[in-house]
Amino acid sequence: MLHLLYILAFTILAVIAVANLIRNLIMFSFDRERTYPAMNHQGKFGYSSSNKQFAPHPELLDGAGNLIKEPLLVMRSINVEDARQQLDALYEASPGRKVENQEEG
Repeated sequence: MLHLLYILAFTILAVIAVANLIRNLIMFSFDRERTYPAMNHQGKFGYSSSNKQFAPHPELLDGAGNLIKEPLLVMRSINVEDARQQLDALYEASPGRKVENQEEG
């Protein structure tokens, strides 16, 4: 009898959890489409759409303040031996490594 009660309780909890997950996903998808007003310099929300300006993140600007049009992350493939040499060089140049070398010598 106790086993049936245990199974029933966890089945109800599982149904509640799945229903809550589905409800949150639906609400999240509706929330993504909503636009929020921007805050002005006094900390108050400005509801006027006439003074909306696009302010890009500083990392998207070059030294002159212009938007960067190129990719921000460029990955190149290197072989394992080159990667190992670069990691060894970084390890040897680290401050903690110099302290260890002085203690050993």
